[in-house]
Amino acid sequence: MSEADPISVPQPRPERQRKPDWIRVKAPTSVGFSETRALMRRLNLATVCEEAACPNIGECWTKKHATVMILGDVCTRACAFCNVKTGMPRKVDPLEPQHTADAAAELGLEHIVITSVDRDDLPDGGASQFVKVIEALRRTTPTTTIEILTPDFRNKAEAAVEAIVAARPDVYNHNLETVPRLYPTIRPGARYYASLRLLESVKRHDPSIFTKSGIMLGLGEERLEVHQVMDDMRSADVDFLTMGQYLQPTPKHTKVMDFVTPQAFNAYAAIARAKGFLLVASSPLTRSSYHAGEDFERLRAAREAKLARA
Repeated sequence: MSEADPISVPQPRPERQRKPDWIRVKAPTSVGFSETRALMRRLNLATVCEEAACPNIGECWTKKHATVMILGDVCTRACAFCNVKTGMPRKVDPLEPQHTADAAAELGLEHIVITSVDRDDLPDGGASQFVKVIEALRRTTPTTTIEILTPDFRNKAEAAVEAIVAARPDVYNHNLETVPRLYPTIRPGARYYASLRLLESVKRHDPSIFTKSGIMLGLGEERLEVHQVMDDMRSADVDFLTMGQYLQPTPKHTKVMDFVTPQAFNAYAAIARAKGFLLVASSPLTRSSYHAGEDFERLRAAREAKLARA
């Protein structure tokens, strides 16, 4: 083989894109952060803040705000964007609902967000555990408002949604995550229109519950595709849209295709508001539960203002 043969020339390894300044955050070091982490360890609770490597963990835990991830910390799916472990989950912890309520009480939470891993191994997808957590919170901290972020409950969605809605959370969130074209590579275990039907089902069972959904940007989506997702959400009567920058948690996960500028996030937010969402949170660091308590108050105020105009 000659030295000029291109096959013999070492190829440079592709480099991960360098994060721009607007997406950088400081490492968590505060006393509040340490106290929140210690509480979660003591009560044997998982958080999506840690498991999904959220960039806002330092800010939120310093303020003693944490998003509890129920049903364990092992997921039955393997989405290309998610840092949560995949495998065979452990048995459901019967103490988890009360431990979650105890954490809310000790942290003094006025608003709590509860999410979970996918549990395709369970007959109800884990819906009954969401119900038990909501009931425990109502008993222990009755003034705390409750926001849930559920999986899609594949093949069990209608019964799961009916049971959870009957427990009366204040906000029901289910993220579409990305545009339909990218589902086969980004969210292969899910179906875009099944997720839309789930959100629609919440409103059909109880129109008074706020619905919320979010997508990540920077995965290779086109602008008009994002606009279409907004339209689809509005057709399902989704009240609150969140949009944030996708960040690659490890080299084995899907690469960042583009770092979307704050100006572009603002432009998307303006379009979303024009399409009729009650509330829009759109910035590089926006995540489903980021500033969720403040956003819930803004959401209630927006509904009241809309009703006053009607």
